[in-house]
Amino acid sequence: MSAAEAGDVFHRARGRTLDAFSSEKEREWKGPFYFIQGADPQFGLMKAWATGDCDNGGDEWEQEIRLAEQAVQAINKLNPKPKFFVLCGDLVHAMPGRPWRKEQTEDLQRVLRTVDSDIPLVLVSGNHDVGNVPTPETIAEFQRTWGDDYFSFWVGGVLFLVLNSQFLYDASRCPALKQEHDRWLEQQLRTAGQRACRHAVVFQHIPLFLQTIGEDDDYFNLTKSVRKEMADKFVEAGVKAVFSGHYHRNAGGTYRNLDMVVSSAIGCQLGKDAHGLRVVVVTAEKIIHRYYSLDELSEKGIEDDLMDLLKEN
Repeated sequence: MSAAEAGDVFHRARGRTLDAFSSEKEREWKGPFYFIQGADPQFGLMKAWATGDCDNGGDEWEQEIRLAEQAVQAINKLNPKPKFFVLCGDLVHAMPGRPWRKEQTEDLQRVLRTVDSDIPLVLVSGNHDVGNVPTPETIAEFQRTWGDDYFSFWVGGVLFLVLNSQFLYDASRCPALKQEHDRWLEQQLRTAGQRACRHAVVFQHIPLFLQTIGEDDDYFNLTKSVRKEMADKFVEAGVKAVFSGHYHRNAGGTYRNLDMVVSSAIGCQLGKDAHGLRVVVVTAEKIIHRYYSLDELSEKGIEDDLMDLLKEN
């Protein structure tokens, strides 16, 4: 990979697609494959959480650097290689305009540049990346730093949709951008609904729900009205699964035929899960996933039963 290409590894999402994959070549099912999902490296949160000052306390992130490096090393060792590595938001802890944001971002990009060049990065925006209430300015900053905040791409006959879930949370300061996002999503879901793809999969930072569609509103989920509307749209379009982060714990459930998968963090844990990554195997009929601690994935790799699925026709 050239220096120019290395510098652009974070801008492969542009024009609302991912240039790592040819949409024409990738629209055809070619057999099982897998990808890696991670979430919330969130450089700075561990110190902020430990000190009880989540707004201003994230002035150290050495632990997160080591965890992110371990995650990348584990991914780079995998054979066969995953089709891509998706990070489902909260890349750094410092909100737009807050101290340490530039330094946290530079350190994370330094680590992510060591991902094998044959494993494309798919970067999802989280609330700490664009702000709890995003503005045109914070969205533009994300795009300059990481590429498009929402886009779609095809891999092996599967349509993947990357959403900006802050538009679903509070778009009061950027209503026009939300309208553009909604129109784009409707068009993408029409494509999925025509069953032109083997599966359709959504990535977004904030989960629709943590366990059940009817659970109470919470900081960590979308409001009942929004989640129900989105879940119904996804189900009607044939979306198989939604993969999210944000909760810093493993969770999830099902609604009709939709699998809501909430993965814990590479970085700070807010529950009892280990720092980890999720292995997602896509077969002709289903999507199977399993969460691994970073130690497990580093030392043992992917278990045989998942590897066997990749050999199916």
